[in-house]
Amino acid sequence: MKRIPLTDSVLQFWGASDIVVKPTGVSPRRLPAWTAAQIPDVFTNSMVGMTSGVRLAFRTDSPVIDISVSCSAHRMHNEAKPTIGFDLAIDGEIVAGACDEHALIFVLGPGANDVAIEAGASSKLSFDGLPPTDKLVEIWLPARANVIVESISIHDDATASIATHGGTKWVHYGSSISHCLEAERPSDVWPAVAARKTGANLTNLGLAGCCHLDQFVARTIRDMAPDVITLKLGINIVNALSMSERAFIPAVHGFLDTIREGLPTTPILVISPIYCPPAENDVGPTGRDANGKCITTIAPAELRPMALTLRRIREILSSIVDSRAASGDENLSYLNGLELFDEADIGDMPDDLHPNANGYVTMGNRFATIATIRRLL
Repeated sequence: MKRIPLTDSVLQFWGASDIVVKPTGVSPRRLPAWTAAQIPDVFTNSMVGMTSGVRLAFRTDSPVIDISVSCSAHRMHNEAKPTIGFDLAIDGEIVAGACDEHALIFVLGPGANDVAIEAGASSKLSFDGLPPTDKLVEIWLPARANVIVESISIHDDATASIATHGGTKWVHYGSSISHCLEAERPSDVWPAVAARKTGANLTNLGLAGCCHLDQFVARTIRDMAPDVITLKLGINIVNALSMSERAFIPAVHGFLDTIREGLPTTPILVISPIYCPPAENDVGPTGRDANGKCITTIAPAELRPMALTLRRIREILSSIVDSRAASGDENLSYLNGLELFDEADIGDMPDDLHPNANGYVTMGNRFATIATIRRLL
């Protein structure tokens, strides 16, 4: 086996905007380096480093591929130890999977900065029995881990070359329900399911707990110049009680304005929240009960003027899109999140907030159909 230099342009991290060079390897991040100074806490920074939707891509005729990695992941105190999985796709089809058994798992504390980030022990994953002909290889990195890629090796007699992606360049922004920490395998993150079905080139900016209409994300999306943009907004606003209706409406407009400064005609689809029983009619913030179920908590009255429920957020987002479209933005549209996951799907939402692995696959398939009908992807 021979190594491909990690700094070789042959190796690309599709879905990442920054590659951090570390003493033991390289670590992809989903937002560009300049955003780090504006990220408000360690938790958000860690979510940016998690590789949901990120693929290591290249072409090779090697019948075997080895990848050495070290990973760190998080779990809540009431969660089981997560599986840190990798998927191998050949010419767009998933053919194999592997798990990092040496990932370092941290239990999250109650505070935003109660997050430790360090690499677990090195782990070598091998994919063999591959066709000995030229092929596009994509290694899907885990959705719920920060990853250091330490080495990539192919057979001594094989060659490697740069890969290209001819699909629609799609950038998606959202919360944990787009990050998909509960997905069983990285290719089953719901935006990844939709991208694989439609052939789109995905960048997934689903950031667990961190979808608060941050301007550094809007500028990132604008500067990436994608072909299609989807924005799944609202649930984190309720969860954290981070905005009132007074703040939310101009924040949505400002986010869209920033994107439109550089991309005046790019299709943008605004997606409202999926079903979440405790927050449909009650305001946030949300918390967890003793069984790990999502519940709304009682905030002090002075913090609740114009506080938002999910029903109200759907009304607001629909109205904003209608008003902007009526003012001339013909490439802005709206999708009610209940079309992706509604009350009838509650059996696939064990914590009353996040779909399970099957629920995410369902969402991805539904979105692929909708995006195809609307000619987005």
